[in-house]
Amino acid sequence: MVQEADGSSTLAQVLTEYAETEAALSDPAVHADQSAARRLGRRFAQLAPIVGTARELEAVRADEQAARELGDQDEGFAAEAEEFARRIPALEARLRELLIPKDPNDAKDVLLEIKAGEGGEESALFAGDLLRMYLRYAELRGWVTEILADEETDLGGHKSVTVAIRSRTPDQAVWQRLKYEGGVHRVQRVPVTESQGRIHTSAVGVLVFPEAEEVEVDIDMNDLRIDVYRSSGPGGQSVNTTDSAVRITHVPTGTVVAMQNEKSQLQNREAGMRVLRARLLALAQEQADQEASTARRSQVRTVDRSERVRTYNFAENRIADHRVNFKAYNLDQVLDGALDDVIDALLKADNDAALSGDQDP
Repeated sequence: MVQEADGSSTLAQVLTEYAETEAALSDPAVHADQSAARRLGRRFAQLAPIVGTARELEAVRADEQAARELGDQDEGFAAEAEEFARRIPALEARLRELLIPKDPNDAKDVLLEIKAGEGGEESALFAGDLLRMYLRYAELRGWVTEILADEETDLGGHKSVTVAIRSRTPDQAVWQRLKYEGGVHRVQRVPVTESQGRIHTSAVGVLVFPEAEEVEVDIDMNDLRIDVYRSSGPGGQSVNTTDSAVRITHVPTGTVVAMQNEKSQLQNREAGMRVLRARLLALAQEQADQEASTARRSQVRTVDRSERVRTYNFAENRIADHRVNFKAYNLDQVLDGALDDVIDALLKADNDAALSGDQDP
């Protein structure tokens, strides 16, 4: 039996769940339901590092004990025992960190919305820069992206764009890495529309939701108002001769989703329901658990320059995340998808807060 690193029963529970999940995944009947199999696969991938570390710790402890028993007869074994002993504290610390209660959504896929805010056309243009940054980051991570909705401007900017970002394998944990992107992103640069070379400050809002499975959100179709209309492009001109665009309103909560990217009304309706489920799941989680809502404080309240989580300064090639005092001078690389350093800093701050018992990031 693997010993507990901290004396709690948490590890025993993890080992039991791991064994049960492993057994379930080996049952062919489970894979008849692809959604259930995917959920189990994600959970198995979450548990695997904990179990692997626990087993390694158990093996090192056993090797240390065996080496000490033989140390009286051979000095070489005594030296090995000391080496094993030096490895144990690091493994125990790693196990304690892995046993920190995790966000249950960490392994989920993501719906990411980017919305232009204060700053007019320049804000819409920077929304396009952020869109390309996230698409590039997803590409570098091996994720799959799909643009569900996109409202472009005459200059090629984006008033609003919604992207689905999905993992290819259960261990890729899209939500775990993108959940901190929610908030107001501020840009400082000379806009292409500026004739006198003055630096302007604009703001773009980013909202991030874990994508909900159908079984997680029970939507009564009687609670929905669905309107169809003709889709439009930049400047408001009609881009379709049929009423293919769809607006879905969840009447009890007032949540509204509009989709017009696809050519068929059915496809737009399906995309809209995906976004609606994600928004309602996030809303339900926040209402059910106040602590969950504190973890989303960085999400956009108003797309105002003062409500910023991150600043992109083009003149200094600088990116700064104001939640963890992160600063780097490689903005050009970040906008090309090199987001790992800032995301790792946010993840570390979150883990450090959990280890210290402070759950407010």
